[in-house]
Amino acid sequence: MRVPTFVEMCREELALCGIVEGSTVAVLSQGHQRSEYVDAFLAAADALGATAFNVNLPHVGGSLDGDVGAWEVGETPLAGNRPAIEALKGVDLVVDTIFLLFSKEQLEIQESGTRVLLCIEPIEHIRAMAPSRRLRERVEAGGELLGNAKELRFTNAAGSDVTYKLGSYPVITQYGYTDTPGRWDHWPSGFLFTGGADDGVDGTVVIAPGDIIFPFKSYVQTPIELTIEQGRIEHIGGTVDADLLREYMASFKDPDAYGIAHIGWGMLETAQWSILATDRRGMGMHGRSFYGNVLFSTGPNGELGGPNETLCHVDVPMRNCTLYLDDEPIVVDGDIVVDVLKADDVPARA
Repeated sequence: MRVPTFVEMCREELALCGIVEGSTVAVLSQGHQRSEYVDAFLAAADALGATAFNVNLPHVGGSLDGDVGAWEVGETPLAGNRPAIEALKGVDLVVDTIFLLFSKEQLEIQESGTRVLLCIEPIEHIRAMAPSRRLRERVEAGGELLGNAKELRFTNAAGSDVTYKLGSYPVITQYGYTDTPGRWDHWPSGFLFTGGADDGVDGTVVIAPGDIIFPFKSYVQTPIELTIEQGRIEHIGGTVDADLLREYMASFKDPDAYGIAHIGWGMLETAQWSILATDRRGMGMHGRSFYGNVLFSTGPNGELGGPNETLCHVDVPMRNCTLYLDDEPIVVDGDIVVDVLKADDVPARA
């Protein structure tokens, strides 16, 4: 079977994003990073009859792959560059290859009606996690359920039992493309989330062995127990893994690092939990999107419209959890149990 080229993949992706003849596309890049992505998107846009150009920033921001230095979010080399910002606000779609998420600059661009597509994952990961309109239907169905709920609770056999009071923040859906004005998405992805009230998250989260911590890009070996009161982590208990997380969060010297951010679950049946065992490249969209996970997060909530602007962001995809909306089960022991949310080909479980 012939494997599509990256240009062909980008053309299909742009078509899903509603790019047609006469559309305008800007590809945002920094330095020489991801030049292959820039060239592919420009060629794909041209093939669709769109007008496309590259906005290249000479300054290169921090390491988003998480292999060198702290993974800081919200600060971008686009800050203060008014001509570039205005250029990006004037197109139909911005393809972001530098990671604007959590930044004021991205929010301003979205508020202008421009849609934003983040693309920084390895090409092999993008190919393996292809989006589809069927995925969108299922994720949006989940978004409707989450948006109508007043309370979210999740548990696991390791001892987690935490409750989120909902309604303060919108639901964010990610299905890997965007054709709606002002909307952001990440190619590839497949999950949804919202945030609890700033003072409305209480309980215990136990990150179990085998769960993943990003940006560490590692599987937890020893349990980490988080005590959460009124939307803040008040205690981190455990041994080696807890020590690492505690020290990492403390290194930001920011009280807001201990705030609780978004909560949701994974929906993408082609995502692979085991990928980190052999391939640590990228930001970890396989783990975040993994079918039936619970995605627990700490730190900034600006993308939801919240006030927390800390640079410390920790995502924790967790397996084998049970998640309820208003006491109705959505995920049970890692399996999605609501028919309209299930994948057509449900992954086999060991």
